[in-house]
Amino acid sequence: MKKTLKEAFEAGEFAITGECGPPKGTEIDQMLHHAEGMLGYVHGINVTDNQSSVMRIGSLPVCRLLKEMGHDPVFQITGRDRNRLAIQSDLLGAEVLGINNVLCLTGDGVQAGDHKDAKPVFDLESVQILRTVEALNGGKDLAGNEMKGSTSLFPGAVVTPESRPIEPQLMKFEKKIKAGAKFFQTQAVYDAENFKDFMKFARQYDVKIMAGLVLLTSAGMANYMNKFVPGVMVPRNLIDRMKEAGKEKAIDTGIDIMCEFINETKDLCDGVHIMAIGKEELVPEIVKRAGLA
Repeated sequence: MKKTLKEAFEAGEFAITGECGPPKGTEIDQMLHHAEGMLGYVHGINVTDNQSSVMRIGSLPVCRLLKEMGHDPVFQITGRDRNRLAIQSDLLGAEVLGINNVLCLTGDGVQAGDHKDAKPVFDLESVQILRTVEALNGGKDLAGNEMKGSTSLFPGAVVTPESRPIEPQLMKFEKKIKAGAKFFQTQAVYDAENFKDFMKFARQYDVKIMAGLVLLTSAGMANYMNKFVPGVMVPRNLIDRMKEAGKEKAIDTGIDIMCEFINETKDLCDGVHIMAIGKEELVPEIVKRAGLA
């Protein structure tokens, strides 16, 4: 897979991305080892930005390290920790560092993380960050000033197909497209029928859709996601499968579930975003077992 994420989309290939959660600290050997293992199996690696409001190494420097390794990174940027000056500054920084993909997010509230007394910013939310990318790509900043050199960023966004009610989510989806989003990564999806319904709606628009898949590692994890992660719904039959698998076969069963979803929906969407959360070394095996390698 030598194509970049954008090139894969343009070629009509089924795109595959992995996810990299930077560590909380400066010990990056394991993260880099996992990323190295994904070389040749993914078109890009999405680097989270203080995911779940937990302080970690920044997304941008990690993207640069992955770029040097040979990956095509996806720079996640949230409005939670930056005002519009910092957002524009980091987007310009991404451009000069050779990072072209940018996933624009509002960001989780700080109460979800490990610095609950932090002051959230939220100067710009996801749609406004997408418009910021569009402005910088056009050679102007948000104040309308001409810049010495524009960006060529490839903007993406997220959507939650399992959100209930779904209507507000679909309205936000349309707003993001109007603001310039070229590709979408979905929140974790497990119900293929619900995802098919969403794709019928999404196919009205000229954007690329990647199904977000989180690897289940236990029944307890599935129950936790249902209870605490908004917009994620793991069906009861999958929870029962994970419970029956027990500890010994849990990972294997989780991979089976993910591969079954890929095979059932790959003709409907443009790719998958594999979130193995702490098990990134399994991404190559998932790709191979799903028949994508």
